[in-house]
Amino acid sequence: MKLIVKFNLALSLVILIGLAAAGYVSHELLQRNAREEILQNARIMMQGSLAARGYTISQINPLLQNQLNYEFLPQTVAAYAATEYFNELRKEYPDYTYKEATLNPTNPRDRAADWEADIVNTFRNNSSQTEIMGERDTPSGRTLFLARPIQIKDPACLRCHSVPDAAPASMISRYGTANGFGWQHNEIVGAQVVSVPMALPIQRADATFRVFMTLLVALVAFIFVLLNILLITLVVRPVKRLASIADRVSLGEMDVEEFPVRGRDEISTLAESFGRMRKSLVHALKMLES
Repeated sequence: MKLIVKFNLALSLVILIGLAAAGYVSHELLQRNAREEILQNARIMMQGSLAARGYTISQINPLLQNQLNYEFLPQTVAAYAATEYFNELRKEYPDYTYKEATLNPTNPRDRAADWEADIVNTFRNNSSQTEIMGERDTPSGRTLFLARPIQIKDPACLRCHSVPDAAPASMISRYGTANGFGWQHNEIVGAQVVSVPMALPIQRADATFRVFMTLLVALVAFIFVLLNILLITLVVRPVKRLASIADRVSLGEMDVEEFPVRGRDEISTLAESFGRMRKSLVHALKMLES
């Protein structure tokens, strides 16, 4: 097997291992960054819902208290305001969802689906858990969800959710007495659930990975070709020429041309040593002939 073949086999093995390692690490890193971006979007949406709730409680609710004696206005309810806020957002981003999933809601649209009920029960069974994150498949693609518990910490909330007799008559008139009652102080009754589509960030990560690997393969191929050119020019050709001269000398051609010595690298040193050896051999032969 020729030297250039051995070199290329060894180099190819190193390159393949390097490309595989670089591909694996970069793919995992890009996918992790994409998921971090998705999670960050979910947390921003969650904070947006908390901001909408806080604004409703502190600024909207006090302005409409008197009207509640005559007509129940859902706009005064923090959960309703946060949900409506995100319903407006969904007009532009329909795959982003927010829901205050409740096991026993006053408004039927807030009733928890089966998978949301599992999340709520997880919070109820482990009150120290403050956040749940996961992934699920939906008709529009894979989504990441972020959930936080809804706990009754303000006793004022029980006015509308303890027993029907304590609730405003206007609310009873609108929603009836069948749902949304029996809540207890410090009870976890539901969960804020934000769902964010994963398709776009994952697609961007995959596209970045393909571009990175294409450029890396192109760079490696360029270096591979360049190394071969340098190896052939600086090593293989001089060694082959030197071997040819040595072969001719071994067959008795003493008048063969000398190998030109340029520089002080290993090939030049070898050629210089071979030149001295040939001169010594010629001198020895002349002495024998005389």
